[in-house]
Amino acid sequence: MLAAVDLGSNSFRMHIARHEGDSIRVVKSAREPIRLAAGLDDQGNLTPEAMQSAIDCLSRFREILNAYPVDYLRVVATNTIRIAKNAAALMPLAEAAIGHPIDVISGEEEGRLIYMGVSNSVSIPGERRLVMDIGGGSTEVILGRGHEIVNVESFSIGTVKTSTNFFPDGRLTDAAFEAAILSARSMFEDAAPTYQPQHWRKAYGSSGTMRAIADAIIKGGLGDGKITLLSLNALKQYCVQCGKISDLELSGIKPERVAMVVGGLAILIGLMTEFNIELLLPIEAGLRMGVMWDLYLRSTKRDRREVSVQKLATVFNADMARANRVVDMVKSLYQQLKPTSDNYLRLLLWSARLHEVGMAISHTGYHKHGSYMIENADMAGFTTREQRIMSKLILSQKGNLRKLGEALVDADFAKAILALRLSVMLMHSRADLDYEDIRLKMKRGIELEMRRDWVTLHPTVAYWLQKEIEAWREIGVDFLVRTNV
Repeated sequence: MLAAVDLGSNSFRMHIARHEGDSIRVVKSAREPIRLAAGLDDQGNLTPEAMQSAIDCLSRFREILNAYPVDYLRVVATNTIRIAKNAAALMPLAEAAIGHPIDVISGEEEGRLIYMGVSNSVSIPGERRLVMDIGGGSTEVILGRGHEIVNVESFSIGTVKTSTNFFPDGRLTDAAFEAAILSARSMFEDAAPTYQPQHWRKAYGSSGTMRAIADAIIKGGLGDGKITLLSLNALKQYCVQCGKISDLELSGIKPERVAMVVGGLAILIGLMTEFNIELLLPIEAGLRMGVMWDLYLRSTKRDRREVSVQKLATVFNADMARANRVVDMVKSLYQQLKPTSDNYLRLLLWSARLHEVGMAISHTGYHKHGSYMIENADMAGFTTREQRIMSKLILSQKGNLRKLGEALVDADFAKAILALRLSVMLMHSRADLDYEDIRLKMKRGIELEMRRDWVTLHPTVAYWLQKEIEAWREIGVDFLVRTNV
């Protein structure tokens, strides 16, 4: 079974499902209107009350999850946790509550997962489509063809701030709506040429907000009964006639969601105006469904991250012969070090493959440039945490170890760094190495055993090894080198 938990800016949601044939069938769903974005204070910090609300919800989700034989679970956090200044204080408590790591994903990755959910739910091969998702804290727009994504963007505009900024006292006026719509249009106007109708055949709205707007239009008999600008403006006028959010009754929409729908309505009018969309089709698919499809693909060894690494290496013209030599050596040395788990293995091998991407900027400080590039690049399939780990590994490949701070406290991570540093060093010495020539251990200290004749054949290795010994001793780790017959 598959499960996806989405920590959204407005609601926390969960799907538990089974993969059956060519589809994923949801067997259990849960939703709680946490409104996390509304819990950000003036300094951009989540209030203690907002954090406790999130933790309590995740504890309840955990109880539901425990009742199902879930094989693969992923918990993703979106805009509010991306931007909250004190998110680091929430994350350990939230992870303890749900009993699983939480992946903070970029807006672009959120868009890719949304599109994956939609493209696997729409059985029209090769269809050129536009997918839009208006969330509590951000709006994602994705252009694609079939399962392929052509372009993806995340815009920092969502229902929560739009509602609180333009309808702060709950009053619904023409002037307030026009100001909110104009603000939304200003966010989308620069990107508009990319998403004009000539680039797609159908436009889909994947968020709960858009489905709620569609329900309000249909059940209220507004406009032409579809999501068109005519119907959206009719809904807007109905809101203005009601005058207050507290007096607004929208069929099928719970009172606590009305304010978010009003904010979403203004954003959607702005979107459809700028992108010249005549008709938007609501669809019951999006982020959670995309997360579960991604989990399924990973379970069948079709990992999008592998494709991302290959693309990045190509973009920055990395020397793959050199990179692959480092990958082979890293794999051998890391296995010898006997880490307690494989948690770092794939990230280590990908880091080895990308360790020289910084050469595109500088041949001396390439490790620093490469580290920055990996941490900040838009890499499909990767989480913020994974990119940060790879960034540290690439930074660690040479130079002093003090710059890594407390990261070396993690014994398995320290072993990954040691394996990468030695592999890069041996690659630079252009040594034809039989991995049986080396024995490597790391417990309280480091022990390296090498064949004497091999060291004699590669004299620069002795020089670099002395530098390496000094680097580790500088942080209090003894490094002993032995040679044998």
